[in-house]
Amino acid sequence: MKFGKSICVLNVGGTRYAFSREVIRDFPLRRVSRLHACATEKEVLELCDDYDRDRNEFFFDRHAQAFVFIMLYVRSGKLRFVPGVCELSFYSEMLYWGLESAHLDSCCQKRLDDRMSEIGLDSLSEGELGASGDEPQSPSESAQRLALGGRARWLEKMRKTFEEPNSSLAAQLLASVSVIFVIVSMVMLCASTLPDWDTAKRNTVEEHRIVEAVCIGWFTAECIVRFLVARDKWDFLRRPLNIIDVIAITPYYVTMAMSGAGMPGAGLGVAGVILRVLRMMRVFWLMKLARHFLGLQTLGLTLRRCYREMVMLMVFVCVAMAIYSALAQLLEHGLDMGTQNQDYASIPAAAWWVIISMTTVGYGDVYPVTIGGRVLGGMCVVSGIVLLALPITFIYHSFVQCYHELKLRSARYARSLSTEVLQ
Repeated sequence: MKFGKSICVLNVGGTRYAFSREVIRDFPLRRVSRLHACATEKEVLELCDDYDRDRNEFFFDRHAQAFVFIMLYVRSGKLRFVPGVCELSFYSEMLYWGLESAHLDSCCQKRLDDRMSEIGLDSLSEGELGASGDEPQSPSESAQRLALGGRARWLEKMRKTFEEPNSSLAAQLLASVSVIFVIVSMVMLCASTLPDWDTAKRNTVEEHRIVEAVCIGWFTAECIVRFLVARDKWDFLRRPLNIIDVIAITPYYVTMAMSGAGMPGAGLGVAGVILRVLRMMRVFWLMKLARHFLGLQTLGLTLRRCYREMVMLMVFVCVAMAIYSALAQLLEHGLDMGTQNQDYASIPAAAWWVIISMTTVGYGDVYPVTIGGRVLGGMCVVSGIVLLALPITFIYHSFVQCYHELKLRSARYARSLSTEVLQ
């Protein structure tokens, strides 16, 4: 911005907001941040409704209360609908300021989807719905925006392609290839444990090495590209699925490094055992399927939201296990009444019987023989059913809610993908 004062005032529907030029430049709302790149008042008036040069005040004839909620999103990162305002009206305000439906909280996304379905807007894209809310741009402004944000838009498109399988046709193709590599890798891992695998591997050693190298190369390249296009590199490294990717890939390169150093894994003693354990950790590649399948995503989201209920369930089980295992050891072995049951010689040994009884599994390898032990066993089974059932209701409702949220998100991506294919 090459004009005006250092303090910029935004007047939205009569409500005034004062910001410095630096804040305007990095403002999260696209329409506001574009003001910093304007060199003339004509360019400014293409973004706002009026401009007062003396006070350096920009006027926007928009919904003031809606902008209050949008500013709350800028500060807190949570965007919700304004009470009493039509969902589509607020959505048009979002599009005017440069926000999309993905910025809404999940509950409001569901309301928007339901509202659009009611009036038959399922096949319309966000750009078509918000076309009236954004003025046409001049060729010079379009070229300037393209020059300034071309790299950022390309990185964002690449990020969505690798992180969101339903965001585009290219993302779906990439996800399909990734799933094929995961399946091939898992088949080879399972086959490597068969008795005849060593003989077959000696006969076709080069083919197996090539297949394994291609799979590892694909996973490595995918992980590196996703890291390079990530918005926050530190947040990328902290995500559980990305940690699993690194853990699954690392053993192959460790094995190759040790083989190159003349240390085959078969004769390394403890090092060989560790190497085989690391190689078996490739089974965690199955977790990569969580990026592509709605069921696994629902399970992961449910566990993340219900960790308190899961902890509560574990506390219930541990407390009951401690009580029943102590009583079982006492009744079956500790009283020394001539019928000592050696399966209950210690409380940890009795704890195994308690857990399989509370979960109603009952392998039959350990069972009480005294009358008191059998009565205790009946109480253990009944209390296990009750204790396990108490938190399950909360977990079930959370699972259903997570499934519907992810299903709506998938439907939204499907709509945008169909528009992309038609265009």
